[in-house]
Amino acid sequence: MAEKGIEIEIVQVDLGSGEQFSDSFRDINPDCVVPALQLDDGSCLSEAVAICDYLEAQHPEPALFGTTDSERARILMWNCKAEQQGLWAVADAFRNAAKGLKGRAATGAVSYRQIPELVERGRSRFQQFYHRLDGQLAGNEFVAGDKYSIADITAMVSVDFAARIKLPIPDDTPNTQRWYDAVSSRPSAAA
Repeated sequence: MAEKGIEIEIVQVDLGSGEQFSDSFRDINPDCVVPALQLDDGSCLSEAVAICDYLEAQHPEPALFGTTDSERARILMWNCKAEQQGLWAVADAFRNAAKGLKGRAATGAVSYRQIPELVERGRSRFQQFYHRLDGQLAGNEFVAGDKYSIADITAMVSVDFAARIKLPIPDDTPNTQRWYDAVSSRPSAAA
């Protein structure tokens, strides 16, 4: 939204108090997760990429999903890699270690116990992601090529999340550091 200059009414959901499990929020999203975008027809989109794709269709410029079929496919591929290899890895490390998430090791309506072994595995997977990302960025300005895209947003969110659990960008990944410095200084990143 910030990158495209889209203004939508935002309703904060207090995750710390468990507001996402309230009956009123379950009516909006029975999966009990954020983000959720309630459309004018009352239906709800509750997956970040689906919401971003919808907003892209409504506001095509600047194009964050690409302008050609091959560009779109490459961006979606790298966005999936950033989610699976980056965001999911750091989420496993965080959610399986945080004291406040006992019994809530996975997002959603169903409770799952923490598995301590997933902490180290998540951290290790994220270290691998840093190096995979660095290799990709060796020949590209941005994650999926020469244009800023949703793949950059997802990867930046992953790196920011990793910093919260003390997994900073390694010194031996200069391309990742160069990229992160550039994308995190965009006005939309501050939003």
